[in-house]
Amino acid sequence: MKTNNSLHIIILFTISIFLSACSTKDLAIDKPQNLIPQTWSKDAAYKEITLLDKSETLLWENMILDEKLKEVIKISLNQNRSLKEAVANIESARATYRVQKASELPSFTAEVAGSKARSLNTSSSNNSTSNSESYSASVEVSSYELDFFGKARYASLSDFESFLSVEQAQRTVRISLISEVSNAWLTMAADKSLLDYAKKTSLSSKKSLDIIEARIKAGIDSKATLYDEQTTYYQALADIEKYTTLVAQDQNALDLLVGQKVPEQLLPSQLNEKTEYLSAIPIGLSSDILLTRPDILEAEHNLKAANANIEVARAAYFPSITITSAAGIASTALSNLFTGGAASVWSFAPNISLPIFDWGSKDASLDYAKAQSDLYLAKYELAIQTAFSEVSNALARYGTIENQLKAQENLVNAHKNSFFLAEKRYKLGVDTYLNTLISQRSLYSSEQNLISLRLAKISNRATLYKVLANDVK
Repeated sequence: MKTNNSLHIIILFTISIFLSACSTKDLAIDKPQNLIPQTWSKDAAYKEITLLDKSETLLWENMILDEKLKEVIKISLNQNRSLKEAVANIESARATYRVQKASELPSFTAEVAGSKARSLNTSSSNNSTSNSESYSASVEVSSYELDFFGKARYASLSDFESFLSVEQAQRTVRISLISEVSNAWLTMAADKSLLDYAKKTSLSSKKSLDIIEARIKAGIDSKATLYDEQTTYYQALADIEKYTTLVAQDQNALDLLVGQKVPEQLLPSQLNEKTEYLSAIPIGLSSDILLTRPDILEAEHNLKAANANIEVARAAYFPSITITSAAGIASTALSNLFTGGAASVWSFAPNISLPIFDWGSKDASLDYAKAQSDLYLAKYELAIQTAFSEVSNALARYGTIENQLKAQENLVNAHKNSFFLAEKRYKLGVDTYLNTLISQRSLYSSEQNLISLRLAKISNRATLYKVLANDVK
């Protein structure tokens, strides 16, 4: 009979756990409609773009062509503190989810206990005493809540979606880091080019000043010409100091991004117009590719977590059913406890707690959960719109930068020819130095703009990687 009773308890407990593990409502969300256009703009700023399947992965190793830059990025992926913080957040979220998931199952405790006592024999009139002893071994389940209404399951789902969100946040940090390191390294290269050009201009201007001074001594030229040329010379000297500062600041910024001092041999030299630092990125025709961006997936998981919290708040309206149970053996003698002389003992104690009146606390909790869901829905939709805007801006630059760069190169060549002819006419005495000076200043400015545009072209590729990448490594 005792065995049958124990069996009934076990069966009842098992059925209870099974019933509490009923399936949860699907948390899948409807993709927002009409938030963004289905295709990229066909305006004049946009090039004809090639089809890219949204499942294709843009890997940074394939994008970076310069070996020194590739090594710098590898170091940053190991040393950058922001990325390390993101990884730590993932581990924290994973641990939180594991704790919540474990709470869905009963916790078993094994216990062995024994006691000895001497007590007064109340049935005797001569104050006699009697000795007693007892020993037991049992397995217990303490206050396990049956999850009939999904409270624990939805709480676990919320933590799981939060974990996935943090995981996507780490991917966003990683992709942004790769893009930022690339831009910082390339900016340093461009500033070195600008510094070198300022130095060359100052040397050239100094030679012109020497010639002018000789012509003044010979009575061929006036001091006005000398003063005109000095404006170019001193501007070049000022630019030397300016770009010297910028190069130093560029290195500081790069070191911060990388997370350590970048080795000297990995620093960039001047920006080389013939070097392909970054490969061109295939651009997807469909705007659906945006839905694979980690920041959008992060927002989506946050929305799912918020929806799960609504179900947690709703489950709080229903009764709470907890079970405390134990099964084991007991004996009055320690020697009989594990030798077959012990008796079978058990206990089963269900408890039902029904919420009646809580001054609106549960209503407030549900309203808060719904408001949070609305908040994360708005954030999800904003993330999609922001992503489309970022990609569109990058595409607009991509579509125009090549033609702008070619036009700037032609402009530089024109200023070179103009300066050469003006200088020649001045030396022949058929023109004033003013035209030479104007041509010189125009050439100086156009060369600076050309270097900046070369940087803009390469940086645009890094930006396109950032806004389109779904790198999963």
